[in-house]
Amino acid sequence: MNHTTIDKKPNLLIYGEALIDEFPQEKVIGGAPFNVARSLSLLGARPLMLSRLGQDANADLIRAEAARTELLLDGLQLDEKHPTGRVVVHMDEQGNNSSHRFEILLDQAYDYIDASLVDEVLRKVFQETPPDLIYYGSLIQRTAVSQQTLITILESDLTEGASKFLDLNLRDGQATVETISSSLNYCDMVKLNEDELQFVIQHCCPAASDMKIEHEPVSLRQACEVLMAEFYMQAVIVTLGEKGYFYLDANDECLHSLEQMPAAVQVVDTVGAGDAFTAMFIYGWQSNWPIEKTLAMANHFAAAICTVRGAVAEHLDFYKDILAHSAR
Repeated sequence: MNHTTIDKKPNLLIYGEALIDEFPQEKVIGGAPFNVARSLSLLGARPLMLSRLGQDANADLIRAEAARTELLLDGLQLDEKHPTGRVVVHMDEQGNNSSHRFEILLDQAYDYIDASLVDEVLRKVFQETPPDLIYYGSLIQRTAVSQQTLITILESDLTEGASKFLDLNLRDGQATVETISSSLNYCDMVKLNEDELQFVIQHCCPAASDMKIEHEPVSLRQACEVLMAEFYMQAVIVTLGEKGYFYLDANDECLHSLEQMPAAVQVVDTVGAGDAFTAMFIYGWQSNWPIEKTLAMANHFAAAICTVRGAVAEHLDFYKDILAHSAR
């Protein structure tokens, strides 16, 4: 096991699913939290990933990838009863890339993250200094066990003072309105796409439930203001696909890329682009970059990930080039 050492103690906490996307011809390691953790580690940050794996070949793949990307393994629990998380990707008979259907399997190891084991790791790693930030999403909360473990983390004395970052990532049928509202109540910052923003306004903000969000600055700002007022958060980040982002914070700093030309890149696939944006945003936030630089680099990194296969680049030079760009 790759154990924590004093000189590499984590200062970021990533909680959520690590899983395998099973395509007809290949297995791809994924899970938004695991993508974010891997990217942060490859950028030079120090995240601790908390998840749960089965005792199977898929777990071996994930642990090997964690080791490759220099993620600590202390927070990856092993489950004797449940399998490592899987998402079965169904394609049409012609293999049409636009016709994928994702079946997120139930009753997986990450649905049963053990709170007592998490507490042991937290006491080992964060006894003296709490993490700077805790990242979490919605899929990991679809069962009472992993949801309650998350709440225990968010309310722990060991994490007091940590900023809470919600990466909503809604998936059909995987999160209730109650779970979404609870997640928003805990978070200081939320990242969501424009469809998720519309859903949250409609279902979690009663005073503005009939608001229709337009793809332009005034409408997006009004929606973000409603969300921030309802849940008393510090910042809202809305990702807009190739159009980039919209950002509003409690200091009334409003920034967006709607009037910028999208980056001219040769897209290989868009898998993990949103996770890359999140990872770079957290990296810039922790590095105390100006918010303008943080958002610009997050947008740049998301576009760059679209030029490689999968959510994480294979070669370390990719990340060196990204960091070199940030130094300009």
